[in-house]
Amino acid sequence: MQTEFCKQLGIEVPIFAFTHCRDVVVAVSKAGGIGVLGAVGYSPAQLKEELDWIDAHIGDHIYGVDTAIPQKYEGMGETDPEKLVAMLQAAIPEQHRKFAAKLLADHGVPELPDADKEVTLSFSEAQGQLQVDEALTRPKCRMIVNALGTPPADIVEQVHASGRLIGALAGRLKHGINHKAAGLDFIVCQGSEGGGHAGEVTSMVLWPQMVDTVAPLPVLAAGGIGNGRQILAAMSMGVAGVWMGSMWLNATEAAAEPAQRESYLKASSEDTVRSRAWTGKTARMLKNEWTEAWERADTPDPLPMPLQGYLTFDAVRRTHLYAGSGECQKVAFNPVGQVVGQINESESCRDIMYRLLNEYADALEHVQSITPAE
Repeated sequence: MQTEFCKQLGIEVPIFAFTHCRDVVVAVSKAGGIGVLGAVGYSPAQLKEELDWIDAHIGDHIYGVDTAIPQKYEGMGETDPEKLVAMLQAAIPEQHRKFAAKLLADHGVPELPDADKEVTLSFSEAQGQLQVDEALTRPKCRMIVNALGTPPADIVEQVHASGRLIGALAGRLKHGINHKAAGLDFIVCQGSEGGGHAGEVTSMVLWPQMVDTVAPLPVLAAGGIGNGRQILAAMSMGVAGVWMGSMWLNATEAAAEPAQRESYLKASSEDTVRSRAWTGKTARMLKNEWTEAWERADTPDPLPMPLQGYLTFDAVRRTHLYAGSGECQKVAFNPVGQVVGQINESESCRDIMYRLLNEYADALEHVQSITPAE
């Protein structure tokens, strides 16, 4: 199952684990895949702390870092991160602030201590650049990924000059075409089933089209992968590996409170929705009273990215930290793909990896058994 892209990176199996949890990054990399840390919620100082921990625990294995620099966003052109944050905070309408605050208060979500109220969300080139700068100081960080479009040309050049690989997510064919034209090393092609920001086209339709369109550029399949049978289906379409996010959310190493874990365990594949309610761009998550409230005709419309993210960042942290308080889960931010219906227990990352590989082998054996011998 080791692809040429695996050999290029020096990993054993083509399983890429996107996660916001450093423990998951380390566990998956040690199990033969590669963990990729989502850095969007970290300040440069916080990212340094996370990467220090990863470097100290990952041994001889490698990992990646995922940034989120949109192609278009409010405040483009501002190069000073502090000025950008101040400008964005000032642009959030008061009616939106009051609406969000009332939703949290009505559901009994406690306030954060004043010392913890600093916003560290990074949805801009100025902030993403600082994260890339920090990541590239780490010899074991071998890949940079941008979650929201083609990375700026100077960042692509910087990553290549450091000897690393750089890629980006794509939810539409034109995104993949743009990534290839920009000189990226690989593309993460995510179908609409995926958690977080995803496009309109389903994985089964999008993956093979992307593989054909950007060949010979390696494509990683994302969206709708939760077991070995689905990995085999993806690999049969010519991808170089699979990019998985949702399946690590309830891993024993994941940094999730019990109430949040329970929400994932109880959810079916029909319990997700694509909504702009948290980031300003359409993303898939568990539907609840928060997502429904922002859809009503008598409530404010979600703001464009990154304003909505700055508005809701406090709510994201509060609903994660106080996941079991009051009716928190009714307004919690729980991003996840439609494979949430396959999350039925809590397993260690190593056990998940072994299960995926065993399921893949069983599925491959089944296909071979029904294939006529020559």
